[in-house]
Amino acid sequence: MPRVSRSTLSPASPLFSRVASEDFIDCFSVPSTVPARKAAEIITDFPVWAKILVALRGIAMAPFGVLAHGPDASDKLGEFPVELETDHEVIAGFNDKHLDFRVSVRSEAGQVSLATWVRRHNLLGRVYLTLILPFHILIARNALARVAASDAAGQAG
Repeated sequence: MPRVSRSTLSPASPLFSRVASEDFIDCFSVPSTVPARKAAEIITDFPVWAKILVALRGIAMAPFGVLAHGPDASDKLGEFPVELETDHEVIAGFNDKHLDFRVSVRSEAGQVSLATWVRRHNLLGRVYLTLILPFHILIARNALARVAASDAAGQAG
C-alpha cells in the first residue's frame, strides 16, 4: 500500500495566499507522477462507501439549507466546480452559507498533494467541520492511495 503522509500546502499554490489564521487547512501527499488533472479525476471518483457517506451528508444537511451538490459549472471534478487549472495544479470547490472550501490537487517533483482549505462562516460551519473531519481524512488518504496505485499500475503496464 502506498505511503500517504501529512504534508503542507506549497507556498507556490494560489490557494496559499487565501489561508488565514482562523481557517482550516490540511494537506496529504503520496509519491506519484500522475498529472494534476488526472489525479484530481481519480480523487473525485469516490468509491461506493464514500459516495454513501456523501449522500448521508446531503440528507443530514438539507434541513440547514446547505447545498447537496456543487453549483453548476462548465468544468467540474465530481461535484466541485474547477476554479483554476495549471500544468501542476487544479483547484476546485465552492462557497456555501456555512463555509467556503477549496481543494488543491498538485503534482510536482514526483509527489501528488491533496490540500483542503475551509473558511467557516458561522457555528454551523464549525460544527459541520468538526463532525466530518474524521471522514474527510479517511476519504483524502484513500483518494491519494488510489492515485499512487493508478501510477504504479500505469508504470507496470
